[in-house]
Amino acid sequence: MSRLVRNRAMLPSLASDLLDTGRFFPSMLDEELFDISGGALMIPDANIVEKEKNFKIELAAPGLERKDFKVEVNDGILTISGEKEEEKKEESKNYRRREFSYNSFRRSFTLPENCISDKIDAKYENGILRVLIPKKEVTISKPTKEIKVS
Repeated sequence: MSRLVRNRAMLPSLASDLLDTGRFFPSMLDEELFDISGGALMIPDANIVEKEKNFKIELAAPGLERKDFKVEVNDGILTISGEKEEEKKEESKNYRRREFSYNSFRRSFTLPENCISDKIDAKYENGILRVLIPKKEVTISKPTKEIKVS
């Protein structure tokens, strides 16, 4: 058992050693020449709040704009996606630098049956996308009363 635990503990260090590009290609990846931090995978955190008349989903997605989002409902699944493309150009007398970055995410949520999917509303402000999902009014039916036939 201790051998198995020791091997599991070793895996992260092996993976980080293998993926440490600076160790194997130190002259090729100069951080001043290549900004490798800008292309990070972005998966925004979601807060889901249930209130009496609606559900509210909040996604923290700073740096995006309204046009970068797509909110869809299909077969009871709410899908929120976002894409951001950027291009940076820098020109000087001796060199030209042009970089592209592309970030995207996609989150899907199964909607409960008591939602009104036709009236879902989404707003983006101050780096937070708020999706409001109204609920149907649930009518509680009275239990069936059996009447004896005499």
